[in-house]
Amino acid sequence: MARPTKYKEEYAKQAEKICKLGATDRDLSEFFEVSESTINLWKLQHEDFSESIKVGKEPANERVKMALYHRAVGYSHPDVDIKMFEGQIIKTDTVKYYPPDTTALIYWTKNRMPEEFRQNPEDTGSGADKLVEAVASLIDKLPN
Repeated sequence: MARPTKYKEEYAKQAEKICKLGATDRDLSEFFEVSESTINLWKLQHEDFSESIKVGKEPANERVKMALYHRAVGYSHPDVDIKMFEGQIIKTDTVKYYPPDTTALIYWTKNRMPEEFRQNPEDTGSGADKLVEAVASLIDKLPN
């Protein structure tokens, strides 16, 4: 005779909410006080649970994807510079600029365009050449 399941219907909504905060399957297992294999079993046995996890993880995944993209291509945002001069606080509106990050660019291109940017011993360097061209193109687009 099989053990009764610890699964409850309300777990689907709870899983969705904590996945929106960036929780992984391991985090879910800790939250529900079960093993990670039980989480995987629940995903197979309860379609609503599986779907709620997918729905919950999507916003977090999109935020990380966009953050990686912005690091790869560089970005800027409004900022305020705050200084003290002769006892007075001086606030100056400014724009904070972050240049493209080569590591983020490499990670993005190798994962999103593996056929063009794979790194194999038999590769003649065409992927590396394309990466250098991509970086050069981004640098050309930088504000002066």
